[in-house]
Amino acid sequence: MKGKMIMRFATIVRTDEYSESISKYVIQKCSEFGWDYDTNNPELIISIGGDGTLLRGIHTYLSILDQISFVGIHTGTLGFFTDYTQEEIDLFLDDIFHKFPCYEEMPLLEMKTSKNFDSIYALNEIRIESVSKTLSLDVYIDGEFFEHCTGSGICISTQAGSTAINRALQGAVIDDGLRVLQLCEIMPIAHKNHHSLHNPYIMRSDRQIMVRGKSLSLARACFDHLDQSLEEVEELYIKTSEKKVRFARYRNYSYLKRLKNLY
Repeated sequence: MKGKMIMRFATIVRTDEYSESISKYVIQKCSEFGWDYDTNNPELIISIGGDGTLLRGIHTYLSILDQISFVGIHTGTLGFFTDYTQEEIDLFLDDIFHKFPCYEEMPLLEMKTSKNFDSIYALNEIRIESVSKTLSLDVYIDGEFFEHCTGSGICISTQAGSTAINRALQGAVIDDGLRVLQLCEIMPIAHKNHHSLHNPYIMRSDRQIMVRGKSLSLARACFDHLDQSLEEVEELYIKTSEKKVRFARYRNYSYLKRLKNLY
C-alpha cells in the first residue's frame, strides 16, 4: 500500500553518543526540509539504534500505533528491522524527503491474565519463564488440551520474532509474509514419567493459547524487552492482537538479505 509524504516526525534513539549525534543531524535536516518535530502526535518514528531501540519505540507509542509508522537506521548491535545503515544517512534522508513509502504491517501478540491485569503486547515474543524454579504448565490451544510442559517455561513468538529468542531456543525461522505463531519450550525436563512434544510447534495465527498452572505465580511474563510478575496468576491467554506495527518501507530490502545479515 502506497503511503503519503510525511510532515510530522519523532526519533527514538539508542543511548550512546554516536546514535545521539546522528539523531541531532536527522532532526536538523528534517526541520530544514520543513518537517515538524512532534513527539506527541508524530506520523513517522525514526528509530536510530538497533532492534532493541525500535522495540522501545513501539512500546512507547503503543496507544497510537494505528496513527504512526516506523523506519529504522542501524547503529546498534542488531538491525533486523532496520532498512538503512549508519553509512547511509544521506540516502535515507533523500528517500524519506522524496519518495512515497510502502507500508508493511506486522501484528502484535496480546496476553491477558485471570487477574484482570492490563493486556500486555509484544512484537517478537511473550515468554513465561522462571530462572530459579521449575514450572509445571498445562497448555491448551483453542480450548483443547495440547501438552503438559515442565521446565523453565515456554515462548510464544510471531513470524517477526522467529529470529529473536525463538531462534536461540532452536525454533524455526519463519519466512516473511507468513502469519503464524510458534510455541517453544524453554529448557524442558524429560524423563520416563513425563514427555512433551519438545519440538517447536508452528500454528495458525488465529489460534488462541491458554496456559494454566499454580506454578505460574513463580514465573515472570517477558515481552520483548520488558517483563512483569505473574504473582497470584493461575491462568493466562495469548493470541494475535488486532494492534499492528506499521513499517514505512522506502526501498526494497529483501527478507533473505536481512537473514543473511543476521548470521
